[in-house]
Amino acid sequence: MFICEIPLYVQILIPAAILGVLAVIFAVLLAYLSKKLAVARDERIDEVNKNLAGANCGGCGFAGCEAFAKAVVEGKADLSMCSATSKEKKDAIAQILGIANDGEEQILIVACRGGNNCDNKYDYQGYGDCRSMELLAGGRKVCPVGCMGMGSCTTVCPTHAVDIVGSNGFSSIDVSRCVKCKQCLKTCPKGLIKLIPATAKVYVACSSHDKGKDVRTYCKSGCIGCGLCSKVCPHGAIEIKNNLAEIDYSKCTGCGLCAEKCPVKCIVKR
Repeated sequence: MFICEIPLYVQILIPAAILGVLAVIFAVLLAYLSKKLAVARDERIDEVNKNLAGANCGGCGFAGCEAFAKAVVEGKADLSMCSATSKEKKDAIAQILGIANDGEEQILIVACRGGNNCDNKYDYQGYGDCRSMELLAGGRKVCPVGCMGMGSCTTVCPTHAVDIVGSNGFSSIDVSRCVKCKQCLKTCPKGLIKLIPATAKVYVACSSHDKGKDVRTYCKSGCIGCGLCSKVCPHGAIEIKNNLAEIDYSKCTGCGLCAEKCPVKCIVKR
């Protein structure tokens, strides 16, 4: 009986050829399906993303700028949700999408300048930050909303725009470095970090609603609700509400007379 032995190289080439043919078939099939089943991407997403600040801070509630851009294009998010992008860039985005941009540019400020000017109710020794100190009798400050200066806001800031001001013991924000991600705002246990219009020239650096006579007993920089700022304002932009001065920025011209008249200097010029 004659037995034909297949050469070794042929034994290798045959399965290799079969695999090659299968690879080509699958490649063609995948190419066809990718075109057939492809979801069209809106080109405006990339245009919107280019105009965003690119901070990827998550302050808007989305994973990053690209995710936010997609949500804006799809109508699932509003431009006002992004604080890091300038008004000019938002205007450009609004033009791309054919929508109106009524959002006013804002900045973050710390509405307290008490710090070491405010009395402590106990001495705190140990690790932690403002959030952990808050658990101990509402924090060390006699003022129920006084800045404790333990730096919860500084640790969460991605651009190191928040710092404790020297020996003063209260937080301050460097607007030039701030991307307005609002992480500090969300972190402060006292709610002292607030948004004001970027055009504002003055702001009230106090959040206490205690009566003036009580504020005098524990803080040298707290608003005492005396009303002198309101009386000196030529445009009626300041009112005393619940013992605290409040500025109506739609009326304020930034003359600074209120800051000059304030006896405790809790109205700050920018």
